Order: sequence, then C-alpha cells, then structure tokens
Amino acid sequence: AVRLRVREALGAREPADAVRVQGWVRSVRSQKEVLFLHINDGSSLESLQVVADPSLEKRDLTFGSAVEVQGKLVKSPHRMQNMELQAETIRVVGPCDIWSFPLKMKERHPLEYVRQFPHLRCRNNTLGALLRIRSEATAGIHSFFQDNGYVHIHTPIITSNDCEGAGELFQIGVSSAKESAEKTHFFNVPAFLTVSGQLHLEVMAGAFTHVFTFGPTFRAENSQSRRHLAEFYMVEAELSFTESLQDIMQVMEDLFKTVTSTVLSKCPHDVELFHKYIAPAQKVMRVTGKNCSPVILFSSSCRISYSEAVEILKQAPQTFTFKPEWGCDLQTEHEKYLVKHCGEVPVFVVNYPYDLKPFYMRDNEDGPQHTVAAVDLLVPGVGELCGGSLREERLPFLESRLQRLGLTDAYQWYLDLRKFGSVPHGGFGMGFERYLQYILGVDNIKDVIPFPRFSHSCLL
Repeated sequence: AVRLRVREALGAREPADAVRVQGWVRSVRSQKEVLFLHINDGSSLESLQVVADPSLEKRDLTFGSAVEVQGKLVKSPHRMQNMELQAETIRVVGPCDIWSFPLKMKERHPLEYVRQFPHLRCRNNTLGALLRIRSEATAGIHSFFQDNGYVHIHTPIITSNDCEGAGELFQIGVSSAKESAEKTHFFNVPAFLTVSGQLHLEVMAGAFTHVFTFGPTFRAENSQSRRHLAEFYMVEAELSFTESLQDIMQVMEDLFKTVTSTVLSKCPHDVELFHKYIAPAQKVMRVTGKNCSPVILFSSSCRISYSEAVEILKQAPQTFTFKPEWGCDLQTEHEKYLVKHCGEVPVFVVNYPYDLKPFYMRDNEDGPQHTVAAVDLLVPGVGELCGGSLREERLPFLESRLQRLGLTDAYQWYLDLRKFGSVPHGGFGMGFERYLQYILGVDNIKDVIPFPRFSHSCLL
C-alpha cells in the first residue's frame, strides 16, 4: 500500500486501490451498518474521513488513539470533501485513555485552557494551525531573502557581545556554586545569551553586501505580560552600500508583504480558523483585501518623523499613562494610538532622538532636536514590529561617541570595521512572534510559540 499524508489524500484527483494513512483519531461514530472515523496527521486542518465495516471497531479505537488504516481511496459523496478512505484494515498503534486525556472530542477548548498542557496542546486544532503557519512563514522568510541575493549567516547564541541597548541579558558560563562565589567564568570573560545578531551581521556585511540571520534571541526582562517572551525568534538583515532609510523601509515592507502572501496562499484554512474563532473582530482588512486576495495595506502617507509623532500624541484627546515628551521613548500605548491616528495601517516612524538610541545608529547632524537615522515599523494591535537604522560608518563620529560612553576598549573591533573598507550600510530586525500575532490577531504572544514557558506565566 502507498503511504499518503492526510493532506495528500484529501487533495488527490483520482481514486487509488491500495493506500495507507497513519494519524490520530479526531472522532469516532459507530452506526449499525457503518463505522465513521476522522483521521488527522498534522498535515492539514481538515481531517480525512474513514468509512469502515463495524466489525473493524475495537475497544481501544477511541478519540486520540494513533492508528494505521489501509484501504481504498474513493470519491466522497459529500460536498464538503473530495475524497474518503474505505478501510479494509484498522490497526491501533497507540491507544489513548480518553478519561484522563485533557482534550475532549468535539470541544473547542479556549487557549487559556490548552496553555495549561504545553506538552499536549499541539494536538489542539488551533495550535496545530499555528504551527503550520509558523512553518510556512519561516520558509517564506528564507525564500524572500535568498531570492533577493542575501547570504544566510548563523550568528552566535552564546556571545560576549551585549549589543548595547537591545535588552536585558541572561548571563551564562558559571558552572558551579563555588565558581559563582569566586566570580570565575567558564569562558574567562562574561558571556550572555544573545539579544541580537546585529553586530555579528555587521561584521559579515563587510564582506557580503546583503546578509540575514533568523534564529533565537533572549531577553531577561522579569515580566509575565502578554507581550513578553524570554526566548523568541528574530529576523535580522544588514544591507551594505545604502545611504537611505527608505531602502531599509522598503525591505521591511517587501518582506512583510511577501511572507504574508505566502502564508495566505499556503495556509488559507489555518489563517481563517484564527480570524473566525480566535480574533473575529480583527479580520484583517490590514492583511487581506476584497475577495481575500493578499493585498497588504501599506500607505506611503503613513511615514512620520518621531517629532511629528510626539506632536500627534500631545494633541490626542485621550490621556496616556506615560506622558508623551520629546526625548522619551514611545510606549506601546503611544504606538497603538499613532497606528489608529493613521487609519489602522502600518506606520513608519523615523529619526529618533540621538540620546535615546544606541551608539551604532547614524548621526543625522541636525538640531536643535538632535536625531539619528532610525526607523520603527508600527502595526495595528501590536505596536512596534520592526526596528532598524542606518549604521554609523564614519570613524570620527563613532570614535567620539564610544569615547563619551566609555566603550572604546570594549568595541575596538567595531572601530576596526570602520578602518578597513567601511561603506554606508543599515539594517533592521523583526520579531517573528510579533509578526504572527499581527497577521493572526492573537492577543497573548505566548499563544504563537510552540512551547510556553513551564511556569505560572503559562496561565496568563
């Protein structure tokens, strides 16, 4: 018998005499003259209907059990599906105790409930759909960069580079309590879990004009909020020979449009599940246009400076928890208001205060409100999705700033990059989980990761 995935069986155009399908039982319905099963193997949101003689029913053939079914693939008489499997043999590979199994047949469990079972929640339809979407989005990101000539770089996860200003760090390398007391480090220097691969990418951008990385990053903020993850995935890119923030913004926009179009075309039913049951109020005109064609709504008019953003916030009819002032960072409440003010479409905010941003961002040499060439992409429901800048490629400017910050010795290697063939360049980073939050309308970021943290934060 030819082994078929459920997705392949459902999409088959012609019947087949000898096929074998393996998966887990999603429903069992036994009638006097016929036994109906629905089998799913994770390849599709839709399950494959199996029609069998009641004599093939077994005591351990229950919801959740793992089975292997052999038989004939035939046209289904029902309008809702193309094919069904007429079973000749059913083998229960792994039984399931339905009384203690926390997921119940035909129940739509809320995400708050399944979050309590991180080891089992992938068997839930919603989380299964999420993981297929993550997989296609990941493939879409790699395809976008490779199709546009970028070289994929594996940047280090363990690093002594703290990527100034990128976030709180997890320090590692102390291998025993005794060594901890003696302040002895495994690596002889303080080492951290990476908060960003940017500075490593800048090294590579000195030899390759376009580079990107896509991997795990870590932030040690002690927060249990719906927006915080200690471990998440970051897409980062660096472009050499660019002197314009517009170039960086264009790559951000193109990446978003391309990947979202890929997800909508490859996982339409999975995305629809979220828009129908999880976030019906956010059914994404921001992602789709008429007839569900993948039209990503970016507006050229929604590109404002940080100074303009502050003035918009000061004139807002609502009161903010954090008062908007020039020179202060934009908070999530500010970002969401700016998106709303601009018509609930993505908004680029450019040219942030010089003293607010890290040393590597390019000085705009303006005044009296001194700024750097930085950009954030704000999106509805989430706030900041991408952040980037032109990098300071001018050695005197960089030396002066590092000296004022007392970082010259720590970043001597970074100065070397400006001494040997330095070129204007820039880059950006995008939080992958925030991207998924945005296109799916999910409120809690812990619902777009495969495994929530095994702590009380799982219950938020």
